[in-house]
Formats: sequence, C-alpha cells, structure tokens
Amino acid sequence: MNMRAVEPGRQIDMEYGLEDRYVRENGTVFLTGTQALVRILIEQARSDRAAGIHTGGLVSGYRGSPLGGFDQELWRQKKLLAEHAIRFEPGLNEDLGATMLWGAQQVDAFPGKRVEGVFSMWYGKGPGVDRTGDVFRNANMAGTSRQGGVLAVAGDDHAAQSSMFPHQTDHVFEGAMMPILFPASVEEYIDFGLAGYAMSRFSGLWVAFKAITETVESGRSMTVQAQSANWAPRFRLPVDIHVPDVRGFNYDPNLRWPAERSELERRVLDERLPAALAFMRANPVDRTLVRPHGARVGIVTVGKAHGDVLAAFEALGLSPKELERLGIGVYKIGMIWPLEAEGVRAFARGMQALVVVEEKRSFVERQIKEALFNLRADERPAVFGKDLGETGPLLPAAMELAPEQVAGALKLFFAHTGVELTTPAALVAPVHRGGSRVIPLAASKDAQPLNRKPFFCAGCPHNTSTRLPDGSYAAAGIGCHIMALSEAGDTATFCQMGGEGVQWIGMSTFMDIPHMFVNLGDGTYQHSGSLAIRQSVAAKSNVTYKILFNDAVAMTGGQPTEGGLTVQRVVSQVIAEGVAKVVVVSDEPEKHAGPLSLPANVEIQHRDDLDALQRTLREAQGVSVIVYDQTCAAEKRRRRKRGKLIDPPRRVVINPAVCEGCGDCSVQSNCIAIEPLETELGRKRAVNQSSCNKDTSCLKGFCPSFVTVEGLQPKQPDQKRIGAIEADWRAKLPAPAAVPADVEAHANIVVTGIGGTGVVTIGAILAMAGHLEGKGASTLDFTGLAQKNGAVISHVQIAGSRSQIVTSRIGAHAANVLLGCDAVVAASTGALSRVASGVTRAVVNERITPTSDFVRDGDLPVSKAIHQRAIEGAIGTGSAVFWDGSGAAEILFGDAIASNMMMVGFAYQRGLIPLSEAAIGRAIELNGTAVKMNERAFFWGRLLAHDANVIEQVTGTAAAASGDFDLEHFVVDRVRDLELYQNAAYGRRYMALVDRVRQAEQRIAHAAGDLTEAVARNYFKVLAYKDEYEVARLHTNGSFSSYLSSAFDGGGKKMFYMAPPLLTRRDPRTGRRDKIALRAAWLEPLLRVMKHGKALRGTAFDPFGRQKDRIIERALIDEFEEDVELALQGLNARTIETAVELLRLPSSIRGFGVVKERNYESSRPVREQYRARLAGK
Repeated sequence: MNMRAVEPGRQIDMEYGLEDRYVRENGTVFLTGTQALVRILIEQARSDRAAGIHTGGLVSGYRGSPLGGFDQELWRQKKLLAEHAIRFEPGLNEDLGATMLWGAQQVDAFPGKRVEGVFSMWYGKGPGVDRTGDVFRNANMAGTSRQGGVLAVAGDDHAAQSSMFPHQTDHVFEGAMMPILFPASVEEYIDFGLAGYAMSRFSGLWVAFKAITETVESGRSMTVQAQSANWAPRFRLPVDIHVPDVRGFNYDPNLRWPAERSELERRVLDERLPAALAFMRANPVDRTLVRPHGARVGIVTVGKAHGDVLAAFEALGLSPKELERLGIGVYKIGMIWPLEAEGVRAFARGMQALVVVEEKRSFVERQIKEALFNLRADERPAVFGKDLGETGPLLPAAMELAPEQVAGALKLFFAHTGVELTTPAALVAPVHRGGSRVIPLAASKDAQPLNRKPFFCAGCPHNTSTRLPDGSYAAAGIGCHIMALSEAGDTATFCQMGGEGVQWIGMSTFMDIPHMFVNLGDGTYQHSGSLAIRQSVAAKSNVTYKILFNDAVAMTGGQPTEGGLTVQRVVSQVIAEGVAKVVVVSDEPEKHAGPLSLPANVEIQHRDDLDALQRTLREAQGVSVIVYDQTCAAEKRRRRKRGKLIDPPRRVVINPAVCEGCGDCSVQSNCIAIEPLETELGRKRAVNQSSCNKDTSCLKGFCPSFVTVEGLQPKQPDQKRIGAIEADWRAKLPAPAAVPADVEAHANIVVTGIGGTGVVTIGAILAMAGHLEGKGASTLDFTGLAQKNGAVISHVQIAGSRSQIVTSRIGAHAANVLLGCDAVVAASTGALSRVASGVTRAVVNERITPTSDFVRDGDLPVSKAIHQRAIEGAIGTGSAVFWDGSGAAEILFGDAIASNMMMVGFAYQRGLIPLSEAAIGRAIELNGTAVKMNERAFFWGRLLAHDANVIEQVTGTAAAASGDFDLEHFVVDRVRDLELYQNAAYGRRYMALVDRVRQAEQRIAHAAGDLTEAVARNYFKVLAYKDEYEVARLHTNGSFSSYLSSAFDGGGKKMFYMAPPLLTRRDPRTGRRDKIALRAAWLEPLLRVMKHGKALRGTAFDPFGRQKDRIIERALIDEFEEDVELALQGLNARTIETAVELLRLPSSIRGFGVVKERNYESSRPVREQYRARLAGK
C-alpha cells in the first residue's frame, strides 16, 4: 500500500483503484453490501482453487430492492466472474432461479460432470422468498453436493424502504428447514458468506443469508485477508458428530423417490440440522463479547440490532469497563436458526435475566426460551424481549429498531432488573416502552415544508398509459406504474407480483361494476403475469389488461427484461391464450406497420387515441389486452447519452407572455418537467430543459403558448471567461476553515437530495475519500423509490478508526453536519430527526425544486422561508448557511446537476468536511463520472464559500436584490402594457379605477395594501384578456425572440401549436379543439398582420368575438368593475378582507377555450358567496 502525505497529518492510498474491491487480497477495501456479495463468490472460487478443488459457480434469482442493483454489479464484473468460472444466469422469476441452483447441486445424478461441484448463490427480496418456498423446501430435502453448497441471499426490507410492505423472511426459511445467517454489518458479509458455503457443503443444507436494507445498501471500509498464500482450511470440521461414510450429509443420487421420501425427511431432521449445529460449534459465528464474573443480566443481540445495541451503549455512556462493573454480559448471535443452544446456555446460566434485542417479530427470543427452559431454577434467567412480562411492552415487533429506541428500552430493562445506571448520559436518557416510531403528519401545506414524494419521470410512458376514461376503474400492478394509485380512487388495490387482475375475478361476482382495467408491466408479465391473463381468460372475466411495454425494468435501475421480450411475442402469446381483442398502442405506431410485424387481426393505434380505445374495450365482453409500447423515459435518456438512440432535435419552449398559468399542460402530460415560473404577472409555466425527456405530451395542453424549435440547445456559460477567473483564484484561494473538533473526531454527515441527481454519488465519494485516508468510513443510503424524483437521504460517517463506527445509521440528533443539496428533503422529518441544536451545522441549497404535488396542484405555495425556518428551528438560528447552489451551478456549468458537488466544496471550505482536498479529488477520479466537471464544481463551491461575490465576475452584473412588491412600478408598467394592448384610453381606464381603490383603502388602512394590489393585478388581467389579436402580438413583439436568443443557442425550424377555429374540429365529448402544428415561416407574417386587428376587439365586426370564451372575457370586465363598486360601498376594517378575496377571484379564471370556461363556471358560486357577504346577506 502506497500512502502519500498530502498535508500535515493526512495521507492517502495512491495505489487504490476500484478493481481493488475484488482483487486486493490483503489490506483495506471499501465495499457496499452489494459488492460484498459479489466478493463472497470470488473468495469462494479462490479458496477452492487454493485447496485444489475444481469447482464452478452459479448465481441466479430475481432482482428487487434492496437487492435491486445486484444483477447490474454481476454484469459489470462479468469478465472477473468468468475468470473464476462463475456463471450468472438471472431467473425469469425467483423460484425458477432457485430451481437452476437445485439442478446445479445434482451434477452427480448423471455422468459427464466437468467440475467437482458448483457453489451457488440465490438472491431475491422478501416477497421472492415467499414465492420460492416450495423450491427451497424440495431442494433442501434433496441436499447440496459435497463440493457445491448454496447460499440463499434474502433482501429483507424490515421497514419497507422500497417494498409494498415490511417483511421478515426468518419464518419462511425455518419452515423450509434452512439454517439462517444474519450478519450485523457489511464487514461480516464475507466471513458469514464463506461460513455459509462451508456449512452448506458439510451439512448438505441450503443456507439462508439475511441481507437487510440497512446492511446491503450501506458501504464500509474494511480489512480483507487472503488464504491463497500458504493455504490452510478456513474452517474446522466438527469432531463431535458422526459423518456417514461416502455420502456424508449431502445429496445422495442413490435415494429414490417416492419410496424413500421418509428417509429424506429423516436425514434433514436427524442428520443435517445437527450437522449444521456441530459445524457452528466448531466454527462459531455466535460470540460472547462481555461476560463478567458473576454477571447479573445479559443482553443478546441479533444481526443488525447488534450495532443498535452498541450505539445505545454509547448513548448511555456504557463502556466495556462499565459493563463489567455493572455485571452486564453481551452475547452476539450470527446464526439465528437453528439456535446453537450450548453457547447460549453457557452464557446465560446463573444470570438473573436476559433481554433479546432483535428486529421484527420474536424469533431468537422464542428459541432462547426453549433452550433455557430445562435449566435448574437457580440457573435459569428470565427472558425478555418484545415485552417485560406483566410490566408491559419493551421492544416493538413492527418496522425497524433504532439506537435511540434500544437505549430507552435497555434503560427500562435495567430498572426492571435492579441494575442501577449512574453515568451522566444514562441518567438523562429517556426510557422507551414498546410501540413503533410514529412520524408526525404535517398540519397543512401552507404552514409546513413540502413533501418530496416519488413520481413518474419526465416523459414517462406511465403518465399517459395509466390514465382512465371517466367512470372507469383500474387495479394497480407491481412496478413504477404502481405510483398511479390515486387519491381520487379510480386506480386502487393491488396484489402480489404476477397476480394482477385475478383479484377482479373474486370481486366482480359481487359488484355492480361491469369491467376493470389492470396495469401489468412487461417485466411482471415475463416474471409471472402471463399466468394471470390465462386465469382471467379461463374465468371469462370482463377485464382489459394494459401491458405496459417499456423495454426496461426501470423500478430497479433499467435492466433489460429477461428473455428478450418483444411486443410481437407478447401479442402472439396472449392471442394463443385466448384473449378476444388485442390492440397495440404506441407513441410511434408506424414502427409496427410492416406486414410481418403483428398478426393481421391486431389493431395499431396512436397513444393519443387511448381514451377512445379504452371506452370501446370497456364495453366489450371477455378479456382484452392493450399492449402500450413506449420506451421508459429514463432508459431513453441513458441510451441517448451513450449514443444508442437518436436524440430528437426538437425542444419544447413556452412563451411566458402568452402562458396563462392555468396548468392544463400539466394536466394533459402529468409531466414533472413542467415547472412554475414566477413572474411579475403571477405564476406561469416553463419547461425544465435539463429534466425534459422530449416526450412532448405537454403540447396537448389547450394553450397557444407552446412552441417547438429544432436544433435549439440551452445556452452554455462562457467557459473561457469562467476558466480565466478560476485559474486566477486557484492560485490564491485560502485554505479551508479549521474543522471543529467533534467533526474531525467523528463526522456524522447527513446528505439530502432528490433521486436521480447524484446524491448517493456524493456520499460514495466522501466515504471513498475517507477510506483513501485510512479512516473509518461508511455510507447508508435511504432511497426507496427516490430515483423517481423522490427524497434521498444518505448517512455518511468519517471517523478516526473503523472501530468508532458501530452502525451505519446516524443516530437521532447525532448528525454534526447537514449537507442539504435539496432544501425540501433537508426540512423533512427523515433529515431533521438526525439533527440537533448546538450539535449540527448545515449548508443548504436554498433553491426549492418543485415537488410532484405541483403537477396536481398548480397553485401549490412554494416558500423558501418555510423550509429555512424548519431547519433553523431544529439546529438553531445561525447554524445554517443557505445559498442558491443550483443558480450558481447553472451560471457556471449550464446545469444544476453540478450543484451537489458545489455544496460539498462549500461545506469543505467552511471546515465541515474532515478530509483532504487530494483525497476528495482522487475519490472523484475513481468514481469516473463527469470527473472534470465534478473537480471544478468542488473548487467553485469552495470559492463561493470564501467569496460569494465572485459570481458577479462571471455574470458581469451585481445580483439583483429581491424586494417587496412595488405597487407604483407595477401600475406604471401595466398602463404601458394596456396602451400597447389597445390604446391610451384603455390605460387611463385602468389607472382611474386603481387610484379610486387606493384612496379608499388609504382611508381605512392608512396605506395602499392588499386591496389595491388585488385590483391592480386582477383588473389588468381581465382588461388584457388574451384573444387572437393579443396572442399574435405577444408572439411577434420581439420579447419571445429575445428570450430564445438569451437562453438558447442555435435554432432551426420553429412550429406553433394552436387550435384555430376555422381549421380544427371540436371533440363533442370534451369540447376541446384539436391542436395542430403550424410552421412559423408562414404563420409569423400572418400573426404580425393579425395583431393589428385589435381595433376590432369588442366590436360587432370582431370575427372571433362570438366565441364563448370571448363572451366570458368581456363579461368579466363588467363583473369586476361591479365587484369593485360593491367592495367600495361601505368599505371598512370588517369587510376589507372579504373584498380582497372577491377581487382576487379573477386570478383563478385562467386558460384558453374550454379550460377558461371550466374555471369561469367554478368561480361562479364562490363569487356569489363573497358578494353576499359584502352585501350583508
């Protein structure tokens, strides 16, 4: 190991490379749980080779969080696995994957084997364990081969971080009679995994391996030591059990079914399980950690809960010496079934009481009670865990445990058993009695921070494919599209993966609803969902399956669907199953138009016709199928970046002057790339070009503000100018501030952000930098559905030594640094529960990126102040720095994606990152993604922390100060606008009414305030309604062209999207006219002429004046003036609030055509209520 000094007291390992996580045989490596599973396989192959055993390896199973990325890591290491004779063959589903491994243990059944055995690894999440139970039971009965062995890795999601429900697989494996290993941390993965293989080979049993979310999604710096040099057996063979000659305890090809079924069971119960226990006695994973002479009480820790107990000891001030003094013993259990009872009895004999600390339902506690039951009364301790007997509950069975819960429970247990804690920390620690942690709900959206919930990606096919006609209902399925579960209730209920639609068979007989739609992902279809369709056909169910063919399993990272599924194969299969009607729907129907593409009786329709098609199919009898074919938006983005898919040259841009802010574009597209644009005239809409995936569904919004331009590219910063400033400052940037002592000793850094923006990468880089410096380093990522625009929280710890990190989770109120890459997530319960006043310093990106709630509520309040108050309320005023990291990133790099690394640089310069610049730089280099950008972003974060005004050198202007609303300025500008809109008299009309209201309000409130502002804003709005003439003027007055040239480079063919009455048809059902694309080359000259038609506005000669929305708009002017008169009559302090609300009402009457008509009708009863209140009725 080549350690190079980089600054006083700091060295970094210059030789370390990412490949070392697998190939470095001695020393320290940094491994995530997923990577550690891969290393188990490689270590087993190395061990076999060193021992002269010729084996192969086989991995199969099915992806699912928290093991969602395991298959991707196996694919990435394909070459390395091949070098070690390990094959990865993913299963179509979990039980078929397990069946492959069953076969690999039976190579002795036939002649011609090329290896002595096949060590095998199965993987699957909790529900996958459930569905594979039959295979586990049968394969375990058959047994493993002597030089094979099976490790079944269960991705247990105890707290449902990324699952439909929490799950606990312990009892399933117990039922299949498979020993269960439960490592407490990533550091134990390799040792436990190799022990599992050795035990499986010796005992002939399949061995389960619990990889829970908190360990498999964490990463640690750890020590590895190879056996290959001077090889010696890692494990000892038991000497206290008889091993049958020749066959051992393994698979016996001479046993015949069905004659010898009872012998198979006997061998499992009487031979193999005792053999597993004997192996564990010879090679224990259960350990006595503390056992004072004359110990009074004992604590038994189980798996991950061991780290919680150690953290609880720290919180209570219980050092090993203090435990000894108090007579407290600690016993750690690694094999949770079957329990190795001799070790437990030796530890517990003579104690007064034991407490078993384990997550979820009682499992080990029950076995310990059985193991101790027959001890003499004077030797047998009382055993507690989930409760304290008659005293009441102690530790919850629901969800997961946290160190603070365990600390409170231990304090209660000690009090119950007479152990007197005297440490200062223990005296002030709260007690805890049972029950799971309760997260408080926000009281209201106006007073509370926003909630960043997961949502469909921009341009996601599910934005359209999961929509329903009015009056219809749908059942959700497993996959990203489960986010279609709606508050409105039209998409409700779900079932297990592969059962989609079958629940409707059970419901339909007893309900009046005649038909159901069912969402079924293509991955689920291939996994097991095709059987559900077969069942529905057999039951003659009235159901329409929407098979959502997205060409990728986006839920877990964009993996391809196993087996190379195609639309053509799906169509042929469902027809063969007897489906009555099959229709393919696509955003590109032409790609299915060839004569050999689809069967002749299968229709192909455009996605725009989905609503009409669904209305037709819901009236049909029997099973019908819509194959909705559109590639996953995230996968399209990946393929475009890799050059595997053409990036369409067309970009959608909204003319903010034309936009009414009605939000119909969000309604039509359901797209999160449509964001609020706050302007002087209120909230408009803009397309976030960074997140837009060019789906263009937003063009269906009934609004003439949408324009597409080909060849348009967001304008990039002047890198030559920026580079010169950067070079100058690199030579003179001061060293960072001194790191506070507590952060230097043990940094607990909570990083918050938005899924898909690189927040997990930030945690990985910081941890890798700590590893390179030889420090203890760990990460734990809470993601769930976060890659779908949801919240991400990463716990990063950097300590002086690895032993200081007892659990990857940062305890409650223990974070000393909060790195808020997103203020919304930083202000969430998940983040604020980790911080504390007087402990935590924060650096927060103050930019409020819109949440998914904005798609459904276009008027959602967005306030920086609310989020800042929440954060400062938790850590104390003055402990947080808020700055617009996203804005700085856009100025410097042209993309807000650079803001996360800038936040790291900012925090580093403020002394909040206890690492060297060289180590961080090397970690960025090793990460390998956008290395140059991230290195520069880190530097610029440092620089702006030192001097925020440097950004003005880049822009050439001083930052604009955001002040309060300037009424005088606003009114002058609106008068000018109205003169352009119509004439000078029109402007004077506006000014006269605003002045009247101003004078009236001054008499009541002594100043112009909310009432005058309401009139100034809304009278302008009703006067300057956007008819054809105004839209023509706003598109051609030069402001939009100036906007395009300032924000973008390039540009070619430009198209407008409008619904001219003379050229389009009106849908009789919706009342909406079809929008058509119009080339700017001929439309703009026409618009320049049309804008002069404003002289016809409001006259009998206006050819557009008899349209319903024009009639409404003219009526609104008269209504508003009437409402002002009513408000001013008897205006006083009691009526002014109602008057303000009444005169703000036109701001809700937004949009064009039917959208405005609908909003107008909705405003009628509200207006009447306000008027009645003012009139004293």
